[in-house]
Amino acid sequence: MLNGGEDGREARWAAAMLAARGGDAAAYARLLAEVAATLRVFAATALRRTGLEARDVEDVVQETLLAVHLKRHTWDPGRPFLPWLRAIARHKAVDIVRRRGSRGEVPLDDVADTLSVAAPEMAAPVERFLAALPSRQREVVTALAVDGASVAETAHRFNLSRGAVYVALHRGLAALTVMFGDWDKFK
Repeated sequence: MLNGGEDGREARWAAAMLAARGGDAAAYARLLAEVAATLRVFAATALRRTGLEARDVEDVVQETLLAVHLKRHTWDPGRPFLPWLRAIARHKAVDIVRRRGSRGEVPLDDVADTLSVAAPEMAAPVERFLAALPSRQREVVTALAVDGASVAETAHRFNLSRGAVYVALHRGLAALTVMFGDWDKFK
């Protein structure tokens, strides 16, 4: 689960995030794959406590991975990686619970560190990144990441299957990853 840094995950994931921020796409892909596997366990546990179904687990995982991608600049390399990741995952799990209308109880102590922080002045480059995506990818990424829609809501809005939403999301994120390497062109 996302508790503690046992088995060297903290050091390994922090090193991978540093490498990814330095432009190492392979390190980033490995990091996201490992994080996704761990997030599935976390999300299943969190959602079970609130009475939501297992089908919602993948929504939590995908929305967390998207948030990690979009907010990776906020991680301070001088601080541990796992608490940063844990805060994002909790926030996304709470968002899913809220959108599903569940009245499950989420202890305040578990989500206190997920309160939003003022975003750095990066909106213009991020908007230019999104504008450079093909329209379907831009629509899906914007719906999920900016508007906070669920995968199901996004699929309904654009008349797509959930699978097509995930494909557009992953392709959009892959394109954003490449563009992020050319950050200076978008400033």
